[in-house]
Amino acid sequence: MDLFDYMREQSKDKDAPLARRLRPKKLSDVVGQEHILGPGKLLTRAIEADRLSSVILYGPPGTGKTTLAYVIANTTKADFKEINATTSGKKDMEEVVREARNTLGMYGRKTILFVDEIHRFNKAQQDFLLPYVEDGTVILIGATTENPYFEVNSALISRSTVFQLHPLTEENIQTLIRRAVYDKEQGMGIYNAEITDEAVGFLADMAEGDARNALNAVELGILTTEPDKADGKIRITLEVAEECIQRRNIKYDKDGDNHYDIISAFIKSMRGSDPDAAVYYLAKMLYGGESVTFIARRIMICASEDVGMADPQALQVAVAAAQAVERVGMPESQLILAHAAVYVATAPKSNSVTNAIYAAMDAVKEHGRAEVPPHLRDAHYSGSKDLGHTGYKYAHDYPKHYVEQQYLPDVLVGTTFYEPSEQGREADIRKWMEYLKGDSPE
Repeated sequence: MDLFDYMREQSKDKDAPLARRLRPKKLSDVVGQEHILGPGKLLTRAIEADRLSSVILYGPPGTGKTTLAYVIANTTKADFKEINATTSGKKDMEEVVREARNTLGMYGRKTILFVDEIHRFNKAQQDFLLPYVEDGTVILIGATTENPYFEVNSALISRSTVFQLHPLTEENIQTLIRRAVYDKEQGMGIYNAEITDEAVGFLADMAEGDARNALNAVELGILTTEPDKADGKIRITLEVAEECIQRRNIKYDKDGDNHYDIISAFIKSMRGSDPDAAVYYLAKMLYGGESVTFIARRIMICASEDVGMADPQALQVAVAAAQAVERVGMPESQLILAHAAVYVATAPKSNSVTNAIYAAMDAVKEHGRAEVPPHLRDAHYSGSKDLGHTGYKYAHDYPKHYVEQQYLPDVLVGTTFYEPSEQGREADIRKWMEYLKGDSPE
């Protein structure tokens, strides 16, 4: 690093946002994540003993992944290199590997490579790291907001330990807010500011587990609030805090792993007959900007898969909602989707139709060449009788408009695919089918 690089680094740290400046330099200053950083925990022992192996840090934004990487950088005797997968490529990794080989060969010192947003690397870029992670040329620290088991190569996962970071608690964020306001070395203490308990509680609550969001609001409040003329203090009150963070930080990424978690919870809530949870997850998706047509499709699927014939009207409601949201748009579509979600959630449940089609699909796979019984085959052409297409009994010619005859192929005679449950409308269907088959004439 030359003089100009050094000056740039110093200026970057000085002018960096508060959230960056406040990052702890040692493990004891880290707030939260006690499940992996508590006394005696594996990651704590590895960092303190400087015996870290490759790890993947997985968690939502603002939970301390990069912070933890910098703590490791400050405590390790190994060289520490950092790249960001959104701006770096194979050439940058090749340079790191080259330097790591030289350092290991000449000085016997290892190199830790921190790859932020590692899920942004494509498969080939991730594969490039494999041999160097395996032979110990570099120790990898990967940080990702996406589920690594989906977004990181399985080969890299198998060579690393995955640590999941959780959203910070409100108490954690309150601690960081107060540190930010009063710390004179890394925080905003030199501005002679103070913050009320109400403002601290409000910011911690609105941050939704993302420390960066709360710290950005603190910095904005201090830098834009005029000092009191009487004593020169900058006071961050509840009113100031409300101006600095006007929208709750909702954890929802339409293109990320969280997208699938929320839609999964939405479907399972409808299936589990919990309309309150269904409406909550619906609201969370709408708040996050999820496509109303995507939500409507999931409601339609749930109406068939989980309600089925227990309430055939559920599918009609879901289909009508899907058509309506395309014509109406937001914000009114939220009413239509809530209508459909609550209907499906409160409807009687049966997966008998689902089981029936899955069982039938399995039967087709096993007996795909089974032939249609001759009397069911098409008889609307000359010569059909010569082929044996005779003997079909027209159901409407018999009492109750039902007649017993073979419909399934010979190999499947006696097989039952659809078993009506005792739920809702299906209880009536079961009774009706038993009535038809119980004493019907030949």
